[in-house]
Amino acid sequence: MEVKGRMLLSFRAANHRSLRTEQQLLLTPVYASDRPEDAPWEALTVAGIFGANASGKSNVLDAFQYMAYMVRWSFRENEPGSGIDRHPFALDEGMLTEPSSFVVDVVIDGVRHTYGFALDDVQIVEEWMYSYPLKKRRTIFHRRGNAFEYGEHSPKGLRQAEQLTEPNVLFLSVAARSKQDVLRPIYEWFQGIVWRTQGRGYRLLTPSQVVEDTERLTDLLRAADTGIVDTVMLEEGDDEYAARVAASWNGDGTPPPRRKRLHFQHRGADGNATLSLSEQSTGTLNLYHLGRLAFRALDAGTPFVVDELDSSLHPYLAAQLIRLFRGPHTNPRGAQLIFTSHDASLLGRIRGEEVLLRDHIWFTEKDECGATELFPVSEFKPRSEENRERRYLAGRYGAVPLIDDELFAAALAAREDSGDVSEET
Repeated sequence: MEVKGRMLLSFRAANHRSLRTEQQLLLTPVYASDRPEDAPWEALTVAGIFGANASGKSNVLDAFQYMAYMVRWSFRENEPGSGIDRHPFALDEGMLTEPSSFVVDVVIDGVRHTYGFALDDVQIVEEWMYSYPLKKRRTIFHRRGNAFEYGEHSPKGLRQAEQLTEPNVLFLSVAARSKQDVLRPIYEWFQGIVWRTQGRGYRLLTPSQVVEDTERLTDLLRAADTGIVDTVMLEEGDDEYAARVAASWNGDGTPPPRRKRLHFQHRGADGNATLSLSEQSTGTLNLYHLGRLAFRALDAGTPFVVDELDSSLHPYLAAQLIRLFRGPHTNPRGAQLIFTSHDASLLGRIRGEEVLLRDHIWFTEKDECGATELFPVSEFKPRSEENRERRYLAGRYGAVPLIDDELFAAALAAREDSGDVSEET
């Protein structure tokens, strides 16, 4: 079956933060019997990464985000001769001078494409792109330092972009911005990825963004039993407006317009009460922002990358979000949810329904050198009916913290003896 649209098949990275050797995340199915019969795509639409604290889950996503950042911004951000800002594996001095590498396999309108690069602190060491029409590899370009090779079918315009490419800038970043059509699809795929990772995904909402998804997001909040019955945009109050005018007055005699703010109407004993965004619980805000970003990915058919999906989110709600991406009826464009989580309940059944299939589950743990290893649950050949939540918590798959109970208790007792423990109220 042909994979429709633009979907990630695999991501590989090496020598980035805690990823010392190459680690690979695959989104191709292992168990054909687990796939929905009406699924129009072969690539998986969900991948969940579980593991102990500090095992490197977030670093897998960070490597993916770093790759996307370099593709989108190296042309603009990396000044000539300024080198490259990267994060090699720091626990082995030998790795500090070794290149870091990043590779994706992406299907674009039924044709597989491989794009990757390796870099050090100074320059792009290597960069390449291949396509596989009729399942035969076709070179689009291959760069080694400042030497470029092109395939016989590659457009001549790529050679013009080569002249604009600095040693510390990705050729893809330059050529795609130079309107080279053969590279635009993979560049736009990176551009379309939706992120909810550390430092990303919580930008201030503009009124137009709120209006776009008001109906669906309101339905989501109602369904989640938050007590919210509606969302409205209200003009800022007199005090807030006066303070902002005083701070930003430009002296031309024209005051700035009043801003509109998002408010939520809550169900109460005496009717509905309207509360501002700042008055919402952390869980409600997290659900609202996650929902907004998820709808953006589902509408566009792009990856949605979420670090700590379960943060301030009840397992029932996290499971429902995952299910939005699993089924072709709610995800007809093949958007892909890639997330990390500590919540072992997502490995089991919630309300009698399996949240994640065997193909969806990945783990991270660190070896004796502090390097992250990423591996799928399929390595353990799990049966479809086994209780994966219970087996994971029992340590059958690894990727759980090895806690020294006596040392843990002694450390806590020492803090209590010193009076360095605040009482919870």
